[in-house]
Amino acid sequence: MTVSEPRIKRRLGQTDIEITPIGLGVMQFAGGAGVFGMMFPEISQETMNGIVGTALDGGINWFDTAEIYGRGRSEQGLANALRTAEKQDDEVIVATKEFPMFRAARNIPRTIHDRIRFLDGYSIDLYMVHQPWGVSPPEAEMDTMADLVEEGKIRSVGVSNFNAEQMRRAYAALQKRGLPLAANQMQYSLLHRKIETNGVLAAAKELGITITAWSPLASGLLTGKFHKDPEILSKTPFGRRMRLRREIERSRPLVRALEEVAINHGATPAQIALNWLIHFQGEAVVAIPGASKVKQAEENAGVMNFKLTNEEMTRLDELSRVFR
Repeated sequence: MTVSEPRIKRRLGQTDIEITPIGLGVMQFAGGAGVFGMMFPEISQETMNGIVGTALDGGINWFDTAEIYGRGRSEQGLANALRTAEKQDDEVIVATKEFPMFRAARNIPRTIHDRIRFLDGYSIDLYMVHQPWGVSPPEAEMDTMADLVEEGKIRSVGVSNFNAEQMRRAYAALQKRGLPLAANQMQYSLLHRKIETNGVLAAAKELGITITAWSPLASGLLTGKFHKDPEILSKTPFGRRMRLRREIERSRPLVRALEEVAINHGATPAQIALNWLIHFQGEAVVAIPGASKVKQAEENAGVMNFKLTNEEMTRLDELSRVFR
């Protein structure tokens, strides 16, 4: 693989927290438990340890989990893996989320104790409202989050899946408490570029909010594996299978280009897609690809060892504009 840029950490929004442009999403650590757990096979703690250890060895310094990922199972698995890797609390950055559906803002301080308990000694560096589905308005949610910062229970505040207006309201509410809105975690990839046209990305850049890209490989489509072997689809859940099948032909020219660019860098198509994501918008976007295998964690970390040329990024941009 060609190496043209060292691993450089970025500020998380306007906080003093520094993160690598690639993090590790650990939703898959919920395997077998909770709503999201049903989407993934159960992963042994030994495998989790290998994935997290490999990510750390590759330079990744932060990890993204959530309450709804197995009702604490993902958080606990992550904490166990970090401890196995002999990482101290101040050596890693942990992000987790509160699930607000059918809940009011007063639920946030009621459930933070569970988050702290499952993370078992690892601090919550970034705490996010997972969806804009709460009973309370963003202002009330952010005010309650600010209380947690002042109490020392979390370091910074973020949101997830908030549109531009909701994000601005959350930002303004925190500003009144003297705090920044650190991040908005949004779906973003070469096959899902809606935040570029719906105002979210523009607002984030204006306000200094980091965009954390979830599903940065579009459920695996950008790896090219489904294009090469469509039979793999039969092993995926029905709803996901139907969506992926619709997108295979539309994305084929882009995936072909990813494969060509990958050859130039001695990389994989997935690594090229991730590299575009963390560089095309400057430092505004970071990504949290998941990994259910050690090899995937190794490839994710390797994305930080090189940088696409401007010409390569422009080519991929032009081929994927249909997905804006």
